[in-house]
Amino acid sequence: MARPVVGIIGNRHWINDQYPAHAGGMMNSEAVAEVVGALPLLIPADPRLVSVPDLLDTCAGFVFTGGRPNVHPEEYGEVETDAHGAFDRERDAVALPLIRALVERGQPFLGICRGFQEVNVAMGGTLHPEIRDLPGRMNHRMPPNGTLEEKFALRHSVRVREGGPFHRLFGATEVLTNTLHGQGIKTPGRRIVVDGWAEDGTAEALYVEGAPGFTLSVQWHPEYRAAQDPVSRPLFEAFGAAVAAWAAGERAPVLRTA
Repeated sequence: MARPVVGIIGNRHWINDQYPAHAGGMMNSEAVAEVVGALPLLIPADPRLVSVPDLLDTCAGFVFTGGRPNVHPEEYGEVETDAHGAFDRERDAVALPLIRALVERGQPFLGICRGFQEVNVAMGGTLHPEIRDLPGRMNHRMPPNGTLEEKFALRHSVRVREGGPFHRLFGATEVLTNTLHGQGIKTPGRRIVVDGWAEDGTAEALYVEGAPGFTLSVQWHPEYRAAQDPVSRPLFEAFGAAVAAWAAGERAPVLRTA
């Protein structure tokens, strides 16, 4: 049988600062193909090119990836400042309504880094533009120097709620993760349940309360070494089970509190 299709939300990118392109990290495609067991399909996140109904009908599930551009603060009722960084308004216009549609349909998705933040904003939440500027917070940004292995190295622990869906997946209430983000959740959106926190209190894992499908999302980057990492693999495998069930016309059991 053909593998189910998982749409990977791409980012606007410039090649040699001149040629416009839609891009997606190879790690995301590898995780979808090798761990989820699905066919990865890069989605050009531009509302002139794709529509939410077409995407819902084409893909069994979606991965909302990380990316350098941030969600524009107008999407959560705030004014743009220099601290908010670069933006991708076309991706905002596709990802946010798509997330809301997926939540209501029960169609599975996995949010990663920017995708984690998109889920919160799509449900009415807000973001801090720069976590490291807040009192008592760590610098969660990617190190500016070093090899790819050094940049994606496991860097801090995340504590998940006992009996929650992430605890059930990981088999532990504390796991070691990588951290490569500047922004973070300020206020959770409607039905957003923060289920994991970094040592400094930064939200790192969430799901949508009452959603009929898979909505688990994380602020770290589980796509790195997804097949080998003991935290990443069960997350992608659970997403894969939900995708396979959707493609078969079934509903996978929703991971809820124990």
